[in-house]
Amino acid sequence: MAGERRSSKRGDEVRVFSRRLSDVTGSVPEVVEIANRIPANEVLVEGEVVGLDDTGRPRPFQDLMRRFRRVHEIEQLRAEIPLRLFLFDIIYKDGEVLIRKPYRERWDLLASLVPPDLLARRIVASTVPEIESFLRDALDAGHEGLMAKSLGSDYAPGKRGKKWFKIKPAETSDTAIVAAEWGHGRRVGTLSNYHLAVRGGPTGEWAMIGKTFKGLTDVERLAMTRRLQELKTSESEWVVYVRPEVVVEVAYNEIQRSPHYPSGFALRFARITRVRDDKGPSDADSYDRLRSLYEGQFARKGAAVREP
Repeated sequence: MAGERRSSKRGDEVRVFSRRLSDVTGSVPEVVEIANRIPANEVLVEGEVVGLDDTGRPRPFQDLMRRFRRVHEIEQLRAEIPLRLFLFDIIYKDGEVLIRKPYRERWDLLASLVPPDLLARRIVASTVPEIESFLRDALDAGHEGLMAKSLGSDYAPGKRGKKWFKIKPAETSDTAIVAAEWGHGRRVGTLSNYHLAVRGGPTGEWAMIGKTFKGLTDVERLAMTRRLQELKTSESEWVVYVRPEVVVEVAYNEIQRSPHYPSGFALRFARITRVRDDKGPSDADSYDRLRSLYEGQFARKGAAVREP
């Protein structure tokens, strides 16, 4: 699931906040209506807001962001992209701070307060096959993956680790590095933000599909800097442009439409997983394959494909 994270209620006043604590209350009136169903005077809960298509399946993340960013003509977009709220945690209720209570107790309290249709679907699993089966069900339903929480864990704001973590499949693409930016901070003096591209863009050239500075170790980044400087074709103040000879395998969460790149696409949460020294430029993924993967995402979500 994906979406906004936290809702608070004080009497008749409901506020909805994003992961970064931006107030998006005015953009999601149906979430406010749903939160008012919680029988408590003061309560702070966590959950996910999901945008639905006509069949009830989750819509792509970008469509959801349209709802959160809209401040005018809300009702029109509400009809186009209806929202559902799925709650999975409670942090505060009527004067009692709950963050030190184990998750099993917080869940039991939440389940006693809200109707079943507002609760996120969950299982209590003790074996890998159980988790794998539940993950397949989630993916088949159009969700991105699962969130796993230890039943004994307290609430740790903004943190993940061994007690809280996401489970979802990682898609990968073989892309060529066509440029890189000089780093800042601990990456100063090295080329660290890599411009990624696929073969055969809309007009036949290399088509950029994103950037990433994630994935390489300090030693690997230094070696990559030396390697890319040998491939340099031109340079500006911050960017070194190179021949597209270095192929890297990149893991990503989703392919999105993007107005920022001529390809019309961008990889969301891209991260280099390995340098493919066994592959040359002709082995990098093509624009057609990227588009096919993009269309496949919509097929899984049951949504119509839109042109980039």
